Amino acid sequence: MKVVILAGGLGTRLMEETEDRPKPMVEIGGKPILWHIMKIYQKYGFNEFIICLGYKGNIIREYFLKYYLNNSDITISLEDNSVEVHQSCSEAFKVTLVDTGLSTNTAGRIKRIEKYVKDDTFMLTYGDGVADINLLELLDFHKSHGKIATLTSVQVPGRFGNISTDLNGNVKKFEEKPKGDGMWINGGFFVLEPRVFDYLRNNMDDVQWEKEPLQSIAIDEELYAFRHFGFWKCMDALRDRIVLEELWNTNKAKWKVW
Repeated sequence: MKVVILAGGLGTRLMEETEDRPKPMVEIGGKPILWHIMKIYQKYGFNEFIICLGYKGNIIREYFLKYYLNNSDITISLEDNSVEVHQSCSEAFKVTLVDTGLSTNTAGRIKRIEKYVKDDTFMLTYGDGVADINLLELLDFHKSHGKIATLTSVQVPGRFGNISTDLNGNVKKFEEKPKGDGMWINGGFFVLEPRVFDYLRNNMDDVQWEKEPLQSIAIDEELYAFRHFGFWKCMDALRDRIVLEELWNTNKAKWKVW
């Protein structure tokens, strides 16, 4: 089963890191977050990827074109420009890199990779979110309801702690960054049937996937949510990257399931 990764956005809320590279190439623990996402899928046997390129997509192209040599022990003969590979630590990834346009919105990017997934069920996620999700359980859930689309719903911690006091100001309860407010949000990690492209037939270049297409699928009762109760984190801003880096450096990276 193929995995589509949206990796073409501008990453404007992370401009400290994305001025000279696309957001999926921002590193956590010395590896792009895109690599971390792919390793999660690889853990569950999904090794074939379609990456939707856009902003500074050439950097992602070069990364994969050079990946094998950059992760191998090699001897280079400068006399004849030959290369001898002794040992490789490369990944068993098969990667299709698709230019989906510089300013194309997410629905348009998905529409442009239709010919690469053809008539098969496929997975889709964003190029900036990691989780300790069991992808086989997600796939089983998707197959169980027989609908067009499954998204993964998650609860995220609030940004600030909650304080409960009496009328005199005595603190009765303090909770540091409680788990959301009971609301579940879209955490990506979709499973989609090829019929999803029926909702992408018009010009989608300016359309956000989460707006008209996904909302129409929901109205038609063809969308289910797989609730993930474990770790999930989106690298939306610099503070998120700092948190992910700290988790990695302290061996607390729960998304490292491989």
